[in-house]
Amino acid sequence: MALPKDDDLDAGKVAEVLGFRLPDVEGAVRAFFRSREVREFASGALAGAMSKAVLAPLETIRTRMVVGVGSRHIGGSFVEIIEQNGWQGLWAGNTINMIRIIPTQAIELGTFECVKRRMAEAQEKWKEDGCPKIQVGKLKIEFPLQFVSPVAVAGAAAGIAGTLMCHPLEVIKDRLTINREAYPSISIAFSKIYRTDGIGGLYAGLCPTLIGMLPYSTCYYFMYDTIKTSYCRLHKKTSLTRPELLAIGALSGLTASTISFPLEVARKRLMVGALQGKCPPHMIAALAEVIQEEGIQGLYRGWGASCLKVMPNSGITWMFYEAWKDILLADKDKRKA
Repeated sequence: MALPKDDDLDAGKVAEVLGFRLPDVEGAVRAFFRSREVREFASGALAGAMSKAVLAPLETIRTRMVVGVGSRHIGGSFVEIIEQNGWQGLWAGNTINMIRIIPTQAIELGTFECVKRRMAEAQEKWKEDGCPKIQVGKLKIEFPLQFVSPVAVAGAAAGIAGTLMCHPLEVIKDRLTINREAYPSISIAFSKIYRTDGIGGLYAGLCPTLIGMLPYSTCYYFMYDTIKTSYCRLHKKTSLTRPELLAIGALSGLTASTISFPLEVARKRLMVGALQGKCPPHMIAALAEVIQEEGIQGLYRGWGASCLKVMPNSGITWMFYEAWKDILLADKDKRKA
């Protein structure tokens, strides 16, 4: 058995002579990045980054109003920020916002598409083979999961996955937005929170976030997918224009935000309560505190600013997401055709 000469030495040739094959790492990496799931995750990341760069000022104003800092009005809050911090104050915390939104949108939108597709495939299989069953002694329990909406399940899964992965970044972003003097940079904010409250401080408000995220995320994705599908069917279209996607995305965001806004108020109170010297112990206490101080209307304080942020953000995100999907998945769609 003759091995290749030193000047012609190649790992592949050596392996071939010795009788075994090296794994095709390059091919596996190439296949990974060409997969539909990775391209959907990339589309979500790009869409989130582009929308947040445009709408950062509205996010700053909304956060201040929700947690009760400064003016109660959008115009007054805008003027206060300019007077105190200049124009750059409108983008306070935007670096962490961008760092947060890229993985969040990638995880949420990618998870939504993946779970919806897998759930739809599973339902087709259940129609043929029957629903999942559990046998407990003589008792047989059947789960009629074919009636569960794949879109609703995917929306809930997207919200949970995105929240668990990116919640610490949300906490840091809010600290930077509310108190720039105490938290002048991302690294200092992270260090202070960790030193004062440990890992738990980075997940402050996680419980109300998850509770608030479930109805919001489920409704948000369900509304978008349902309105889009119904609109296409009504107008006999296979694809929508960018303005149509913008409008449908904005309507979906408005509906979901209105339903879950009181939970958002409680979540923000828990996350930044320590900055004001009082932090409610849990979500119910936060809601009770708001009602006691400001009445029922306090649960919707900042709702107008939130809508001004959520509607364009949702519309622009979906518009960019669908555009990036058209670009990144174009070759896959051609192969199917």
